[in-house]
Amino acid sequence: MTNSSMFWRIVRRLLTANYGRLFVILLALGAGAAVTSALLNLQIDAKKRLTSEFRALGANVIVAPRSANSVTDGASGPTLDESLLSQLPAQYEAHPVPAVAFLYVVSDAAKSGDDHFAPVVIAGTEGQGLAAIRPGRRTQYLEAFEHESDACEIGVKAAQQFHVRAGDALQLRNQGREATCKIFAVVSTGGAEDSQIFANLKNAQNLANLPGRISLIQLSVTGTPTAVNSFISSLRQNLPEVDVHGIKQFTEAEGRLYNRISGLLSATVLLVLVLTSLCVMAGMSNVAIERKNDVGLMKAIGASVQRVVHLFRTEAIVLGILGGLVGSALGLLISIWLGKTVFGVAAEPRLIVYPISVALTVITSIASAFPLRRLASVRPASVFRGEE
Repeated sequence: MTNSSMFWRIVRRLLTANYGRLFVILLALGAGAAVTSALLNLQIDAKKRLTSEFRALGANVIVAPRSANSVTDGASGPTLDESLLSQLPAQYEAHPVPAVAFLYVVSDAAKSGDDHFAPVVIAGTEGQGLAAIRPGRRTQYLEAFEHESDACEIGVKAAQQFHVRAGDALQLRNQGREATCKIFAVVSTGGAEDSQIFANLKNAQNLANLPGRISLIQLSVTGTPTAVNSFISSLRQNLPEVDVHGIKQFTEAEGRLYNRISGLLSATVLLVLVLTSLCVMAGMSNVAIERKNDVGLMKAIGASVQRVVHLFRTEAIVLGILGGLVGSALGLLISIWLGKTVFGVAAEPRLIVYPISVALTVITSIASAFPLRRLASVRPASVFRGEE
């Protein structure tokens, strides 16, 4: 029998010498691996989940005029050339970047057939992804009217003010210029948009007599706060003539929230690994007492200290791998349930978590085998004389 075969035969005998103790150690390692895997998966999923949740709140980057370089158009204030919209990147880090140009005009409006006009903000829009830029939902929607040239949306408060609903028409007028818009949707955002009317950009430009001009561009950039800031810096370099800035409340709140969640989960993972190590170490201490005579016999027949330590280290690695493989797989399933409970949507299993969790379990198992290192100092003569 070769040395290698004998080595693994001894390891197998060490593992199966006491099935009760083996079960307890594997249970501790498996439970630690399950919790570690679940929390690590939630930590990674939380970053994506928070990013998507914050993007549902609307735009997080603004391209606006610089007061020194912009064109001022009377009551409308500084404006930009609408050609800037085509200069913005359509993607960033493999994610689409919705961008919508806005022109804000204060106009008088009234329901068609009604002579009681009242001032309202007209937001002319053009671009891709208005739903991603503007938060909220449509409470009323008529698809048949959406693609007409004079189609418009109206905020829920403005709809109440003018007593209109989807399918009705509005008369708009501004300094002698008049236009008509047919409402195809009523939107509710919970913000200032609820009091605005969203029309086609060309119609708003004609109403304001500002052809080719826009007030600003709003973008929704997907990514971590660091990635968003990098995007802003890049855009500033490419468009030095305009002011590019992030919406501070969103980026800072997202960063603070993720850092707190990440810190909490990381601390919990560390605590779980420490507790797992203590549980396994308690079991290994009993093993060290039981194997004192065995080690003395092995050293008496010529086994070196290094060989003995390597034998027990291998046992710890095998236990860590077995507990890690089973526990980490279970932890990924647990994270799916936790994600659904915490976020309302099941967490997506991240395959990168599996090998990391198994590796951490193996490291914990090796660290927990410290009591077995004391066996290397056992003297064969003391064992044979029955000394403690």
